[in-house]
Formats: sequence, structure tokens, C-alpha cells
Amino acid sequence: MMMTDTEIKLKGIKTLIKALGIVEAGRFIALMSTEPFDYTVWQRNLWADESTKEISNKAMGYRKLH
Repeated sequence: MMMTDTEIKLKGIKTLIKALGIVEAGRFIALMSTEPFDYTVWQRNLWADESTKEISNKAMGYRKLH
């Protein structure tokens, strides 16, 4: 079942707080909202040094764990 936009936002905030702590999570959100951000460019560069097979293997491993 697909999550709603609100559920995604809430889960994202909770994940940021868990990973960074509340202060740094707030700073991260502030940084992301004030800087120009192009998701397409970011996504293209995210795994630039990895092959499609490597990315696929990581995704399958993640799915098995979660």
C-alpha cells in the first residue's frame, strides 16, 4: 500500500531526528529549504561511481533486511 504525502513527510522527519538528533535534523531541513536543490541532478550524481548491478544488489539487500 502506498503511503500518503503526509505519512512520507512524517516518516522522513522521524528518520532525520533518529539519525541526526533533533537539532541537526532541524538544521538539515533549514539548509535544504534555503538552498537551491535540483533532485534530478542530485540523483544522477548520487551513485555515479557504481554500476547498475551494484545499485541493484544493494537495493535487494536492503529489501531483504527491511
